[in-house]
Amino acid sequence: MNRLTFIAITLVSVIALSAGAGCTLPGIDIEFVTPTAASSEASSASPASPPVAAPDQQWTPAPISRDAAPSLQLPSFADVVEKIKPSVVAVVVETAGLSIFLEPVPQKGAGTGVIIDPKGYIVTNNHVVEGATTIKVTLGDGRTLDASVVGRDPSTDVAVIRIQADNLQPAQIGDATKLRVGDWVIAVGNALALEGGPTVTTGVVSYLGRSIQESSGAVLNDLIQTDAAINPGNSGGPLVNLAGAVVGINTAIVGGAQNIGFSISMATALPIIQQLINEGRVVRPWLGVELLTVTRATASQYDLAVTEGVLLIRIVPGSPADRAGLKARDVVQTFAGQKVTGASQMRNAIQSQRVGAVVEVTYVRGTQPAKTVNVTLAGSPPPD
Repeated sequence: MNRLTFIAITLVSVIALSAGAGCTLPGIDIEFVTPTAASSEASSASPASPPVAAPDQQWTPAPISRDAAPSLQLPSFADVVEKIKPSVVAVVVETAGLSIFLEPVPQKGAGTGVIIDPKGYIVTNNHVVEGATTIKVTLGDGRTLDASVVGRDPSTDVAVIRIQADNLQPAQIGDATKLRVGDWVIAVGNALALEGGPTVTTGVVSYLGRSIQESSGAVLNDLIQTDAAINPGNSGGPLVNLAGAVVGINTAIVGGAQNIGFSISMATALPIIQQLINEGRVVRPWLGVELLTVTRATASQYDLAVTEGVLLIRIVPGSPADRAGLKARDVVQTFAGQKVTGASQMRNAIQSQRVGAVVEVTYVRGTQPAKTVNVTLAGSPPPD
């Protein structure tokens, strides 16, 4: 599902128009932060998808920068920006939308990326390029180039695209495990798709290890919370430490709050990036179900005989769950020998297994006694 957030910019206002599902927390409006440039004229032909780059099975990340920023005297923020700015790119994508007459209309959205390798690999957010039919990248020196998708991982909202160009300056990757709450950080990105170059904002690490849940149910974990201002268009841009090294990829904000933004920690992102470049996608253990935590309210809504467990909302045809005989409206009570009471707990339990593992699943169907089946986990399918 395309989660780009489209906006129209005027001299006096910025109006956000959602083009897909964002993500939500109970009582909190989480917004992915990608704006829209001008829409193109309607087209009756369906645009082709951007080319998909071939995997590079020999790519390994550059050594993590161990540079330590001074602890007693702050460096000039301008010096830090000067170091990272050549590695930051504007990403403009075209997607297929519909007019008010339900006719195909190309729409443009904007985000940010950061160059991580002189071969042209660029990291951005999955929600920036998801559903894109064309991708254009503008470098700091003004060059605009076509980009192809190397790989996307919706589960972590990380994507890698690639351009063919010379004289690229990759960013240094920082050690995000060394971050502490209160450390200074700088966010750089294509905020509001403003002309003239990236926007720079400063702040501190507000919290480490945050989790937010998307409306699809997917959970982004190990996020860096920061009060450095993150705006529509910053998606995919770098969060850097005072050594100018990338420690996070900016991804979401809390709508209506003041300076509560989230970045994907590079400790989480780097192994994902490496798999995307080397293999084209990330393969995880996969059960093939959509989950919902059972509460008294959901038990009443779905007329369940139990008030605790994890409800299977949907079974993907041909998935491991389907082959094992599980059905929608079954309530899972144990997974791999462990009691499960929440959807996120069960997702984590699935991911803690390996592809090909055989696990026991105990479930309740209607008013029947609990049953146990063995399920062989498969590798996750490629993203749509």
